[in-house]
Amino acid sequence: MADILEEIVAHKRLEVERFKEQMSEQEIHRQVEPLLDFSVASMSQALTTSDSGIIAEFKRKSPSKGWIKEEGKADVIPLSYQQHGAAALSILTDEKYFGGCDEFIKTARHSGVKIPVLYKNFVIDEYQLFQARLCGASAVLLIAADLKKAECKMLLNTTHELGLEVLLEIHSESELEYAELEPDMCGINNRNLGSFVTDVQNSFRLAELLPKEAVKVSESGISNPDTVRALRLAGFQGFLIGENFMKTADPGQALSDFIAKLTTGNG
Repeated sequence: MADILEEIVAHKRLEVERFKEQMSEQEIHRQVEPLLDFSVASMSQALTTSDSGIIAEFKRKSPSKGWIKEEGKADVIPLSYQQHGAAALSILTDEKYFGGCDEFIKTARHSGVKIPVLYKNFVIDEYQLFQARLCGASAVLLIAADLKKAECKMLLNTTHELGLEVLLEIHSESELEYAELEPDMCGINNRNLGSFVTDVQNSFRLAELLPKEAVKVSESGISNPDTVRALRLAGFQGFLIGENFMKTADPGQALSDFIAKLTTGNG
């Protein structure tokens, strides 16, 4: 697992080229164009107005843990998350490493999901932004570690042109300059994407270095309501939690129990 991120990005470049062979850039642009007349729900707004701020993640697999919930259904769990109080959803669309696909977002939408959905993938090409718009996402994850700053700026601008928001993920001080691009949300990943070591202290460390007005999201390794309360005091409005719910028999109920503890001050 030396540096899984490099391996994922190399594979992603090949994958995107295959997608372009299946559907040309011209064709995907044509299919997305009529969608631009319709706005999507704002994820940043959902987080800032929510009592919980929880972005519940539909994540069936990870490179470090293998299958978490191979039988997890996109027409059941995301809707259950919505019914049990999630402010927004994150749906993994990477197939090889996370067992996801774009179809999962479409399926979740058809099942009745109305709240904002984050397109969670390793975005390295403009084409993927059109894929995100086409399948029904509200926001797109851009990872600073994947992208040069100029590339990130270009992708951010295109995302906005498509009517979507950006959650820009950083992990270290060296990536803080990406926040100058003024994404809709600034995410701090507590998991090192190279080594997969997770440390929630990373959020506390970097939060005070981000712009005060930024909508801050803490990602990964959150399993305790006390941690969410402490992160909120440190200025965070969003809390991305997936594995903690997905490893249970009923992820929606696990979310409900978590929120109950969060609001009562227990746990």
